[in-house]
Amino acid sequence: MDQKRVLLIVGGGIAAYKSLELTRLLRKAGVGVRPILTQAGSEFVTALSLSALAEDKVYAELFSLTDEAEMGHIELSRSADLVVVAPATADLMAKAANGLAGDLASTTLLATDKPVLMAPAMNVRMWQHAATQRNLAALKADGVSFVGPDEGAMACGEYGPGRMAEPAAIFQAIMGMLGGARPLAGKRALVTAGPTVEAIDPVRLLTNRSSGKQGYAIAGALAALGAEVTLVSGPTALSAPAGVRRVDVESARDMLSACEAALPADIAVCVAAVADWRPAAAGDRKIKKDGQAPGAIALTENPDILASLSKGKARPRLVIGFAAETNDVEVHAKAKLAKKGCDWIVANDVSVAGTMGGDDNAVALVTKGGIERWERMAKGEVARRLAQRIAQELK
Repeated sequence: MDQKRVLLIVGGGIAAYKSLELTRLLRKAGVGVRPILTQAGSEFVTALSLSALAEDKVYAELFSLTDEAEMGHIELSRSADLVVVAPATADLMAKAANGLAGDLASTTLLATDKPVLMAPAMNVRMWQHAATQRNLAALKADGVSFVGPDEGAMACGEYGPGRMAEPAAIFQAIMGMLGGARPLAGKRALVTAGPTVEAIDPVRLLTNRSSGKQGYAIAGALAALGAEVTLVSGPTALSAPAGVRRVDVESARDMLSACEAALPADIAVCVAAVADWRPAAAGDRKIKKDGQAPGAIALTENPDILASLSKGKARPRLVIGFAAETNDVEVHAKAKLAKKGCDWIVANDVSVAGTMGGDDNAVALVTKGGIERWERMAKGEVARRLAQRIAQELK
């Protein structure tokens, strides 16, 4: 990766702050970053911040005498292996789709002969507008790749698709397009993520607070290292990572069936927060309120997906489970490792605020050889570290 270079165009939008973390991740991986900061983007991040993280000059003006003397915009547009637009605003997408070239960013996109990856970020109504969808179709037809957008709450207070993908997801898409070291090429991986939901009646259900972020990040990290990844996901608001095949399920039984259908695999990472129990009999009609509380709901045990994969005939070579605990984390993780028959357990304390549903995690990797404790870090970083350990194990 030391010889790879990304030209990063930072558009104007509140999501521009994520470009700083993306730059840090790329530089940490040895990828060179040369930033272009649009005028609108400079309202949200500074050239000084970008320059410090990129360890390179920030370009901003199309008609800057100094910039043109040092590196003309044509040369700039072809100086990298990949052009990344993050955030890709509705305005930047419209300019690129229609071949406009009124500023440095749009001129660069028109002049480049390198692959382009866009990470859209905008209000949900702007994203869903017919004009934006036409521009999206035109850009895809022109060969532009996309990562995101995700669905979720926005700075404007609305909810829906339009959130820029997280830096870890964009990083993984970039690494896949740059074609870096792929130690898991030829390997098949199965990852479970998100919650499962168990129906009480056609309206109500039993579920949990899992967002799926850690599992999705792991799926993307394995794909970035060359693995062929199947992601079996419960309901989430996330977009599938680049290069990952997603299978959507709801109940624990659905998830087990999808996992069995994805075998054989070399690697299985069971991150999903699977419901241990389900109603013994789900009602076929909505339970009506009649002035009295409903009776007790009889529960029955769900299938154990981790144990089934660990002890099945088509057992993957490496089976990894997750243990979400609220107390005695490592004690419970050791017990789970022995009981389930898997190879590793990744344990975390979900009583810590911001862990379940948040963007950070602190984990302990529990194996038969001992316990390795990782400091609190972004879930994307946990995913990359775990993927590297998996690659080392299978080498």
